[in-house]
Amino acid sequence: MGQIIRSFKDGAFLEYDRGSFDDWCIYLTEPSGSRKPPRDVDYFSQIQVLAAKFGAQTVYDDYVNVYDITGKIVDGSVFETITNISSKYGTDSLVVEKILSILYMAMIAEEQKKNTRLGKRIKRLGINKLLFEGASVREAANFMRGMGWRDIARLCEERGF
Repeated sequence: MGQIIRSFKDGAFLEYDRGSFDDWCIYLTEPSGSRKPPRDVDYFSQIQVLAAKFGAQTVYDDYVNVYDITGKIVDGSVFETITNISSKYGTDSLVVEKILSILYMAMIAEEQKKNTRLGKRIKRLGINKLLFEGASVREAANFMRGMGWRDIARLCEERGF
C-alpha cells in the first residue's frame, strides 16, 4: 500500500504505489475494497459518457483547467479546484471528481518520468482525440503506442499544446 493521496466521500481513495517500472502507478481502491490501477480505456469511456451528457467542450475545458495547474508534485489546492469543478455536474459530480483526480495524478506521473519530453501532454492528446477527433475509446487510449516522442510532440503542437 502506498500513501493515500486523495479520498472521496464514498470511501474510495487514490494512491501512488509501485507499478511495473516506477513508484508512480496510481491505484484506485473502491469502497468494496477492490484495488486496481485505472486504465486509460476505463476513464476515457467515462469521459465519453460525460461528454455526451454535458458536451465535449465543457468536459474538455474542465479537464484543461486541471491540466493548466498541474505540475510535478501533488498540490492539495488542485484537488480543491477539482471538487469545485465537479460540483456543477450534479448527480455525476463524484464520477467527475474521481476522473479529474485520476487524470491529475496521471499527469503528475507523466511529468515525473525520467527524461520525459512529453510529460502531461500525452494525456491531453488522448482526450483531445477522444472528444474532438472521433476516435473510439480504445483508439484514443492506444494510438500513440510505438510512436516516437517527436511525432507525438508534433501532434500536440499542431493542436496548440
